[in-house]
Amino acid sequence: MKYLFGIDIGGTNIKFGLLNIDGKILLNESIKTNSEAGYDDCFSRIAEEIEKMRVEKNIDKSDILGVGMGIPGPVLHQEIVSFFANFPWEGNLNVARILGEKTGYRVKVDNDVNVITLGEVWQGSAVGYSDVIGMALGTGIGGGIVADGKLVGGAKGAGGEIGHMTIVPNGKLCGCGKKGCFEAYVSATGIEREAESRLAVNKNNKLWDIISKKEGQKVEAKDVFDAAKSGDEFSLDIVDYTTEYIAHGLSILLHVTNPEVVVIGGGVALAGDILFDGIAAKIKKYSLPVCMDGLQILPAKLGNEAGIVGAAALLLN
Repeated sequence: MKYLFGIDIGGTNIKFGLLNIDGKILLNESIKTNSEAGYDDCFSRIAEEIEKMRVEKNIDKSDILGVGMGIPGPVLHQEIVSFFANFPWEGNLNVARILGEKTGYRVKVDNDVNVITLGEVWQGSAVGYSDVIGMALGTGIGGGIVADGKLVGGAKGAGGEIGHMTIVPNGKLCGCGKKGCFEAYVSATGIEREAESRLAVNKNNKLWDIISKKEGQKVEAKDVFDAAKSGDEFSLDIVDYTTEYIAHGLSILLHVTNPEVVVIGGGVALAGDILFDGIAAKIKKYSLPVCMDGLQILPAKLGNEAGIVGAAALLLN
């Protein structure tokens, strides 16, 4: 039996998985990222954790196919991270080489949402499909594109950065500094900003009843969907606004990549049918019939394990 390591590096925690060749997770662990200590310290601790997991399962080193890693930021040739989205580390760092030297294994690295998308293709909602768009709706929007079974990285590793497509020229200011980005409208942050602007002029609604009881009275995207599910017209209108923009943004991608399936994950996707039904109802008016023919729009399946499963899948892709 051959084995794979999958690593998902986040701003706070690093998740590890030891998987067999069939994609079953045999062990998983987590340690703090502590990125402020520098990349050399971080990768040394990763190497130590990998070795501990191998020894715990009594696996011979020759049976380890390698280490896959997902990391926030654009990645060139599954080796070099152009810049780190969450860490104070230098850019153009050959992470695959550095970690390979510390572990003695073959290492492949890719953007975290690219990796999550690949995980859904290998073991999740997109099993059996070779043309896939993955979208993570969270604080921002991440994306991954699989075409003919292969991840699309692009010339500089920025393929799949769908959150920063301009969908409204000179629109809302995004955290990246541009105006009108997709994620400025339909990420959790975008939904919350829209709700706050509307609540400033209308507090006669169920949403205000929910957040007025919270410390700090801070609206969260989940509050919007919860209020909408209870029939609150104010919140239903925000959900309608949100699904309209998601459908618009996705339709652009449909015409560029013509996927068989779109897999949507992240915290916002936990809203469930109220989100997915709205997208499905609206996307047709923005899309050519040929792009809609047979298209599936599905919730992600792997949840918190997506990053380590997808990272391991890099070694098979």
